[in-house]
Amino acid sequence: MNSQERVWATYRGPFDPCPPVPFKTYVVPPNQFINFQPPGLPQFPLSEALKAGTLWPALFSPYESKAGKGRV
Repeated sequence: MNSQERVWATYRGPFDPCPPVPFKTYVVPPNQFINFQPPGLPQFPLSEALKAGTLWPALFSPYESKAGKGRV
């Protein structure tokens, strides 16, 4: 369970007018698994932390937009 992305099977009713979508995904933020900030947690260098949006690699969660896929 190291992956932050989870997959679940959607319910498909027999009279559902929409095309079936067999699976959907969602992202669990990494801060849900850290109860408190332990001492001596590794840190990004400042320039990399600004790009990542966090100082700590343990709290880094890349965001991949699914809305822009397939657009020209």
